[in-house]
Amino acid sequence: MTHSLSAFILTIGMASCASQKDFVLTSAPIAKKVAHTTKIHGYELQDNYRWLQKKEDKEVISYLKSENTYAQSWFNGSKKLEDKLNSEIISYINEDYEEVPSPYGSYLYGSRSKKGLQYPILYRTKQSDGAAVPKEEVYMDLNLMAKNEKFFDLGDQEISPNENLLAFTTDTIGFRQYKLFIKDLGSNKIEGPLAEKVGSVAWAADNKTLFYTIEDHAKRQYRVYRHALDQKSKEDVLVYEEPDERFSVYVHESLDRTLIYFSSSSHTTSEQHFVSAKTPFEAFKVILPRKQNIEYNVGLHGAEFIVRINDKGNNFRLISIPVAKPSLKKAKELIPHRKDVSLEDVDVFAEHYVLSERANGLERLRIRSFDGKQDELVKFPEPTYSISASANHVYASDVYRYKYSSFISPIGTYELNLKDGSSRLLKEKTPPGPYDKNNYVSERIFAKAKDGTKIPISLVYRKDLFKKGENPLHIYGYGSYGYAMSASFSASRIPLLNRGFVMAIAHIRGGSEYGKPWHDKGKMQFKMNTFTDFNSVTEELVSQKYGAKDKVFIEGGSAGGLLMGTVVNLRPDLYRGVLSAVPFVDVLNTMLDKDLPLTIGEYEEWGNPNEKVAFERIKEYSPYDNLSAKNYPTMLVRTSLHDSQVMYWEPAKYVAKLRTLKTDSNPLLFLIDMNAGHGGSSGRYDSIRERAQELVFMLKVLGIQN
Repeated sequence: MTHSLSAFILTIGMASCASQKDFVLTSAPIAKKVAHTTKIHGYELQDNYRWLQKKEDKEVISYLKSENTYAQSWFNGSKKLEDKLNSEIISYINEDYEEVPSPYGSYLYGSRSKKGLQYPILYRTKQSDGAAVPKEEVYMDLNLMAKNEKFFDLGDQEISPNENLLAFTTDTIGFRQYKLFIKDLGSNKIEGPLAEKVGSVAWAADNKTLFYTIEDHAKRQYRVYRHALDQKSKEDVLVYEEPDERFSVYVHESLDRTLIYFSSSSHTTSEQHFVSAKTPFEAFKVILPRKQNIEYNVGLHGAEFIVRINDKGNNFRLISIPVAKPSLKKAKELIPHRKDVSLEDVDVFAEHYVLSERANGLERLRIRSFDGKQDELVKFPEPTYSISASANHVYASDVYRYKYSSFISPIGTYELNLKDGSSRLLKEKTPPGPYDKNNYVSERIFAKAKDGTKIPISLVYRKDLFKKGENPLHIYGYGSYGYAMSASFSASRIPLLNRGFVMAIAHIRGGSEYGKPWHDKGKMQFKMNTFTDFNSVTEELVSQKYGAKDKVFIEGGSAGGLLMGTVVNLRPDLYRGVLSAVPFVDVLNTMLDKDLPLTIGEYEEWGNPNEKVAFERIKEYSPYDNLSAKNYPTMLVRTSLHDSQVMYWEPAKYVAKLRTLKTDSNPLLFLIDMNAGHGGSSGRYDSIRERAQELVFMLKVLGIQN
């Protein structure tokens, strides 16, 4: 989600070295108060720190820098531990690693990481029958592209049908505003930027026509343009403009590259258009006209669209309709709606289609053949795990690539044989450091929510360090936008496990672990379920003695930061420490400002507070508006100055206000990356260093110094 020095008193205090019990700092930055009142629906909202929203103001920047100085002072004396943790994490990643190359056109496309380099190197080789070793072409070294940048992110990248040109987008600020370039892969000449604020790109079959989308002032992708390589960018043709501010557009190609699609979707409704890739100057045709609360997406199979749609139930069904005259009246049902199985996605190939489903809160894959002779589920060995599609670019393929991992199993790239259902491991990111998965235990248990609903919990811990009721406990949560949290492998988790932590993911409502109904019961009028579910998970884990009640740490980012802010407002007594990253904590003020990025589109997730009922509902949980005079846990809050999803000022205002209210002496630390965006640092080693510091935070609070 979006979301002179006398201005404040600053006296940097140092953590007491004599005692590891409380880490009391003598004083902290105190932001000035400037009265600002919003009157709405008979209420008065006091926002005394609204002045912090002036990003270009020197006073604001000085304040943010003072928060960095204060927070870093707390970490003084822990550099040795931070370095050790940083080295440990690196020891569990593959610094020199090459992804399994994937076929696309006449080439195999690959990516490799090299020790000491922040970014991957992208290359391709001609597919060969083995008669000769094909020559490798490095078509993008992101390290060279990022050489003089403080931040670098590669957005969309699309190879032209003749494989001579590369359209790609880059962001060098962190605000997720990407510039469009075209590279001639023969001469290595780069043209551009051709356009700015670009979101998605697709090539037509003629290799000289390019479609792309751009964003409006509120970061909504709202226009589709057509660009001809032999014309200037100012002559680009506007193909479509989305008038409804809830909707964003996205352009892409069909798997066989015969069609160009653009989809327009909100949080609850979607519509898709298409045109032949051979006739890019013709008008796009709508597949199924939009209807409120109906979502669909399509794949192409010959003369039919294969459509995943929720018109008969919110867990979706699968149908086919004719391309020539698409209509639900001519639909043939392939998979009916099922109450206990959510159809998450479908990949359509020439002879088969692969369904990504969720059942019993877990992901699964299912293969079906178009001739009706095959229908089988792919089995996975562990109680909780993560699977995701890998690179699948060949329509006539009889194999499907996916990635599998779990809390204890490193990420592996697998190839699924669509004819017999067997899987084979192509490559695993086996940690080079001393790691034995048999030393760890992964479990799946359930907590009972306030209304009796069973909430899944994924758990992992080290066998020989587990002592009932004594271990430190780390719980991660998100619970918004229908985004499901999966139990995947993470190198940065191992140092905590090796120090006795029990680590958990709370699969709370607001996600999609049980399909769209799980999301629906954690948004809008049911949003409070998300927060009470999380607290119920904490109570269950402590009651079952998975962790000590005075050693519970929680973590979440973005909408998960909203979760952190609300659960500690509700039950601060449950938690010892909180890590909150780019937290969406100023919900009311943000959702009342329709000019901020993403606000209007998110009315369907949170509600429109210009309506009294929605306002009162959001006001009940908005963290910034519910801070009060009481004891709070130790907190580390992180943000980035160029965050485009949750503006830096949300956590800045939250921290400033909390400092004036909290009645405890627990540290409240606020770190601001002055050169990054929503995801933090863009380089992998910089990201690892940030994580090492966060691990220091938890260990130092517990008095663990090694």
